Amino acid sequence: MDWFIDNLYKAVITEDRWKMYLEGLLVTFQITLIACAIGIILGLLVAIVKIYAVGSKNPALRVLNWICNLYTTVIRGTPVMLQLLILYSLAVIPNGIVACCIGFGINSGSYASEIFRSGINSVDIGQMEAGRSLGLNRNRVMRLIILPQAIKNILPALFNELIALLKETSSAGYSAVTDLTKMANSIKGRTFNVFPLFIAALVYLLLTY
Repeated sequence: MDWFIDNLYKAVITEDRWKMYLEGLLVTFQITLIACAIGIILGLLVAIVKIYAVGSKNPALRVLNWICNLYTTVIRGTPVMLQLLILYSLAVIPNGIVACCIGFGINSGSYASEIFRSGINSVDIGQMEAGRSLGLNRNRVMRLIILPQAIKNILPALFNELIALLKETSSAGYSAVTDLTKMANSIKGRTFNVFPLFIAALVYLLLTY
């Protein structure tokens, strides 16, 4: 018991290390929230393009649909950690936090697009026909009638995506970002025990729960 208390004290209290966990947690929150916002916007745009492209003969829309399909295939088919390393290593985005926000946002958008698309498709097609019969164009029907109903259907899936994104940010340390996981690993190197990693794991568990 003394061993446990002593190691816990070193991992949290000594040199005010609890502040280091908070600093890392704030970075984790920052990346998660910004990336989530990017992912939602990007995912919604991709989903709308794919839905509008169904049966359309508009060449511009078909090209956009092809680009969207390529985007979702490539991003969903490669590890997010590799995507971050490519963004950061090529010096495309030299700032680690910015690279993580954009990288995780792009990755999240590829999954959010399918969530939005399935949610929109779950709305009865009669809703679109009813809106058009009232004189509304397709864009207004989508914005005023379809999307509000679809959002209610996709909220649980979007929250699951947010939880997955929060956990995925633990790989941000590979882009020279001192998030919660990176900070805990740094404290582990000073204390020479695994308590900091268990503390970080507990924080992630509480957040996702």
